This record gives sequence, C-alpha cells and structure tokens, in this order.
Amino acid sequence: MSEPSSPASLSTAHSRPVDSSERVILMDVLRGFALCGVFVSNSFSWFSGRALLPRDQVQALSASPLEAVVTALYYFFVNQKFVVLFSFLFGLGFSIQLARAEARGVPIVPLYSRRLLVLLGIGVTHMFALWVGDVLSTYALVGFALLLFRRSSDRTVLTWALMLIAGVPLLVSALQHFAPLLMHGTQAAAEAMKASEEQEAQARARLLDGLSSGSVWTSQTANAHFIVFVLPQLKRLIWMCTILGRFLLGLLAGRYLLLQDVERHRVWHQRLLLWGGAVGMLGNGAWLVAQRLRLAGLVDPAKDHWMLVLPPLQELGFVGLAAVYVAAFALLFQRERWRKVLEVLAPVGRMALTNYLLQTVVSLCIYDGWGLGLVGRMPPSRCVALTLVIFALQVHFSQWWLSRFRFGPAEWLWRSLTYGRAQPMRREPRSAVEISVS
Repeated sequence: MSEPSSPASLSTAHSRPVDSSERVILMDVLRGFALCGVFVSNSFSWFSGRALLPRDQVQALSASPLEAVVTALYYFFVNQKFVVLFSFLFGLGFSIQLARAEARGVPIVPLYSRRLLVLLGIGVTHMFALWVGDVLSTYALVGFALLLFRRSSDRTVLTWALMLIAGVPLLVSALQHFAPLLMHGTQAAAEAMKASEEQEAQARARLLDGLSSGSVWTSQTANAHFIVFVLPQLKRLIWMCTILGRFLLGLLAGRYLLLQDVERHRVWHQRLLLWGGAVGMLGNGAWLVAQRLRLAGLVDPAKDHWMLVLPPLQELGFVGLAAVYVAAFALLFQRERWRKVLEVLAPVGRMALTNYLLQTVVSLCIYDGWGLGLVGRMPPSRCVALTLVIFALQVHFSQWWLSRFRFGPAEWLWRSLTYGRAQPMRREPRSAVEISVS
C-alpha cells in the first residue's frame, strides 16, 4: 500500500498558476488602464522631480494657461485614483484566488504567503536598487493583513474598509492637529508644524540633488538615504491603512462577482457611476478649493479646524472616481465594439509587474542626471505626453511578448519562485487544425 500524501504535498500538487483560459479579461484590461494612470502619476510627481521641487519652481513650471489646465486635470482625475484602482484589483484578485483554492481544496495561506514573500523581495530590491517610490513592498506587507479577513463576514469587511479609508485619516488628522495645541499652545504648534515642513523640504532637496547628479552611485545613495531616514513616518503607516481598506473593497467586490459577472450586476455598476461620480466630485473638488485657498494665504491648517475633514473627504473622493472608472469600463466592455477597443490593454495588464519595473528603469534613464537629466525641468504637459508615448510602446511590446511567451519576465520569476519550480515559459506551437480555424 502506498503511503498517503501529506497536506503539504497535496497543496503543492494542486497549486498552479492561472491558465489563460481562466483569466478574467476585464480585470486584465482594468489593470492595464490602472498601470497607465499610475505611470502618469509617478512621472508627474516623482520621476520628473516635481514633488521634490520648492513651491516657487513648481509654480513656474505650471505658469502658462496650458500647464495650469493640465495640472488641474491631473489632480482631479488622475492623482491617487489609479493607485486606488490598482489596490482594488489586488484585493479582487485575492478574492478570486481564495475562491479557486477553496474549490480545489487547497489551503490559501501557505501559497499566498509565499507569493507575498516573493513580491516583498522584488519590491525591496526595486526600492533600494532603483526607486524610492516602490509600491510592491507595501502591497506585499499589507497583503498579509488581508489574509486575516479571508473568513470575515461581508459586513465586517465593509466596516473595516470604511474605518480604514475614512476613519483612520480623520483620527490621525485630529490627533496631529489638536495634540500639539493642547500640549504647547497655538503659537508653539504653528512653529512645530513649520519646522516639520522645513525639515521635510530639506530632505526632498537632498534627494533632488542626488538624482540630478551625473553619478549613478550618488543618485542611488541619495535614494537609499531617503528611504532609511525619511520614509519611516506616520504618513506611511496611514497610507498602508488606506491601502488595506482599498484591498478590502476589492475582496468584497470579488465575493459578489462584480467584475466576473457584469451583466448580472449591471444595475450596481450604473449606481456606481452615479454615486461614485457624486462622491468623487465632492471630495476632489473640496480638496482643490482648499489648496487654492491655502496657496492664496486665506486659510491656515494650524488654525482652521474645518480642514481636519479634508483627508477623509479626499480619500473618499479618490475611491469615488476610481469606482466610476471601474463601472464605466465594466459597462463598456459588454458592448462588442468597445470590447475590441479595450482589449488592447489586456496584454499590458497581464504583464503589469514587468511593465511597472520597466517604467522605473526607462524613467530613471530619462530624468536622472546620469541619463538625459530632465529631472526638475519638464513642464506638466510634456511630462504627461512623454509618459503616454512610452506606455503606448509598452502596449505594443506586451502584445508582441505574449504572442510568444506565457508570462512576462517578472511574472515568470514571481510564479517560479512562488511554486518552487521553473514555469514553462514559451507558448506551445499551435497545431495545423488550430491555425486553419484561426
């Protein structure tokens, strides 16, 4: 009699990457769309050096009417919305993987933990070797917290999502505002806020100097210094909480098959268009107005208590417009003509990890001082135009690559390390029957 297999060996035997026939094409399309928006956002704020420049230089780059319009459109329709969309899809993907694992009788925790550990390794390498703005390591760390909700009720998941998205930013904003006032008084609190802003501005200026240098070593040393001494802040912890909240919204959507069965949920998507648009307009509009008032010197965050509601309102605005994008794509994808147009984004979405890393490499070559040296010099319109051209090339590259290979290079590495064995990379040649049918 043969010896019974252990649970671990059964898990390994039944664990495998998702076959192309099992993929939800709409998710690949949305992931490609999200990757485009994330690239625009990263280029606009970070790769171009805009987030590191003093305020007067930022205003000079956006002085013309065209640049002012592009900047306003970016902050209203792009800023953080695509990061929300990407996070939502990460949570939805976890929901699908959980359902498939349960259907096969395979425990999700060991496999998903290995998956997250590999992603963490890729993210940490990306962060220190290339770019401070890496999001992969954060997704991996927060992903472990997502595992805790795999058996939670829908009400519990929704409650935690709302608390993390809106409640945590409001609580932290209130503590940051009132704690110094109660402990030191109004004048001391204002001085402490000013000192903190000056310290952060100096750190960003040092990073900009490093990125502007003609030495790869100098730029990457400045990058690592910024990671070690500036990033471990309360803001990063708050951001991780909001990301978990976005993950949970995706987990909930996956349970209800919101993207897997769009036709059955058409009314839900129509409601998302309406209510998401209303919340998005309110949240993003309020933030833009508050920023204008602050730049004009008409409001002071240290004194005007009503500004405490801006962080949670802004976060809800991000989620609202991201929901509009999801619903719009889902509804359009049900129409044959639009489906053919949108499916162009599917290959780049299937290779999201490879393309995300490739975007960093290309951007460093363009903006850093050892490359073309455009950091801190590109006005918004040219930055966005250049980013869209690069992304269009990525779309063609992804289509070419996936016509020959099953995975993108980074996806192949991720899967191979996760499953503990090299995955077959090349596509099998089609038979004569398949070729004649096609």
